[in-house]
Amino acid sequence: MNPNYEQFHLAAGDLLQSEPVRRMGCWNHHGQISTLDHSLFVAYCSYRIARALGMDALAAARGGLLHDLYLYDSRDKSAHPGWQCFDHPRAAAHNARQLTNLTQKEENIILSHMWPLGGALPRSPEAWLVDVVDTVCAALELSRVYHPQHLRRRLGVSPLIPKAMPHVRRGQVSTVAAQ
Repeated sequence: MNPNYEQFHLAAGDLLQSEPVRRMGCWNHHGQISTLDHSLFVAYCSYRIARALGMDALAAARGGLLHDLYLYDSRDKSAHPGWQCFDHPRAAAHNARQLTNLTQKEENIILSHMWPLGGALPRSPEAWLVDVVDTVCAALELSRVYHPQHLRRRLGVSPLIPKAMPHVRRGQVSTVAAQ
């Protein structure tokens, strides 16, 4: 395995193997890009840039990975009414708190990643970094310049498809309603 992937695994390996993170593979996020693939892309890029700049790479990796841990279909308004871009950072932070003990920096990264739309102000260089990286990654995904599914495979992270969703094949992304 690439040394950069190994170091990323050391920073976020516990989260990469967790059920909630792997379940992000059930929902489309940007077109045919799953929330898991997008979050891995943001986390990995944020981690590498933070390391290169001497920032807190651990917080960037973990906050970046959990920034979209909202676990519902953002296009299904019956499952979650309201404007998804305004609401999902709070849902992601709530889910992340249930999964792990967040540092204040990690929580701010999650809550502020949609700034100014999400409401919370980024309070650290790492939060600003993840906010910008999230925007760039989304633009690359939507313009079909890069498909982060390749990164997920290289990192060895497989989506967890619940048995209640038999119509979704392992590794396939499908829009499904939240359970």
